[in-house]
Amino acid sequence: MALTANATRTYHGEESGIREMPVLANVRIFEGALVGLSAGYARPLVALDPLLGIALREANNNPGASGAVNCKVLTECTVEVSVVGATAVTDHDASVYASDDGTFTLTSTSNTLVGKVVKWISGTTCLVFVQGVARRSL
Repeated sequence: MALTANATRTYHGEESGIREMPVLANVRIFEGALVGLSAGYARPLVALDPLLGIALREANNNPGASGAVNCKVLTECTVEVSVVGATAVTDHDASVYASDDGTFTLTSTSNTLVGKVVKWISGTTCLVFVQGVARRSL
């Protein structure tokens, strides 16, 4: 489900690569949101956007012209999140996609590749290695 407020994320291990990106006009990117790239600007990820990473803090550019505000984006990290479709330890190494800025899923159709399951914890909770397009080696 798309984020409607800041989301505190739990990161595991080292995070690397912080990138500051100009934000698209009239959008608000919440802390913890997956950030997509649209016409050279950051925005809350929409399915099929190239992934920049995860927003380190909120960036509110509403109202504002494109580029009036910047967003700090973590381009590579391992984060604990709920993954739709994840059910067991056998999901290890499964590709993870996103349908919006707050929904991680194992469903690839019409979604953005965001990372891989590195550990199933329980239920749908997993550790996911997230890597933005600037650092992609998945």
